[in-house]
Amino acid sequence: MNTSSHHLSTRGRAGFVLSNGSMSTNTRGEKEIRQKMIEADLVDCMVALPPQLFYNTQIPACLWFLNKAKPDHRKEQTLFIDARHLGYLIDRTLRDLNDEDIHRVVSVYHAWRINDNPYTDEAGFCKSASLDEIAGHGYVLTPGRYVGAADGEDDGEPFDEKLLRLTNILRQQFNESAKLERVIQDNLAK
Repeated sequence: MNTSSHHLSTRGRAGFVLSNGSMSTNTRGEKEIRQKMIEADLVDCMVALPPQLFYNTQIPACLWFLNKAKPDHRKEQTLFIDARHLGYLIDRTLRDLNDEDIHRVVSVYHAWRINDNPYTDEAGFCKSASLDEIAGHGYVLTPGRYVGAADGEDDGEPFDEKLLRLTNILRQQFNESAKLERVIQDNLAK
C-alpha cells in the first residue's frame, strides 16, 4: 500500500480497489501506514465488497476512498460500509451488484459527505467512526468491526419460551432421524 498522497492536490480525492488484507494486516509495516493515513485524516470511506466480483480472482476486495479536504462536518471521521452481503450470483464463480445495490452504497456515501443530507448509521451496513474509535481498534479498517451486526427482528416471543419450543422441535427431529436411520439400516441389511 503506497501512502504517497502527496501526488494528490490539496483538495484531491482518490479511490483504490485493494484486497481485504490491506485493511487489517500488520506485515511489512502496513499497520503503521494505515495509522499514519488515519492520523493525517486522509481516509474518507472504506467499503468491504462481496467475494467473487472479479473474473481474475475469487478473493474479496475492498474500496478505499482518500480525501485530502474532508468537509468540516466530517473531519476526523471515516465512513465504513459493509457491502459483503450485497449482490447476486451470476453463476457459481461470479457475483454481480445490481443497480439497487450500487445506489444503496453511493447514496449512503453521499448522505454522509453532504451536510444537508440525512445520514444515520445502520447496524450491519454503515457507521461513521471517529479517529479515536479507529485508534481503539488498532487502526484496523475492516467495516464489519465498526458496523456490527444487523438488528434482528423481534418476534415478540420471550427468549425462555422460544428456547424451550426450539429445543422440543430439535428433540423431535433427532427422534425422527433415528427412526429413519434404523429403517435405512434394515433395508441395507436385506
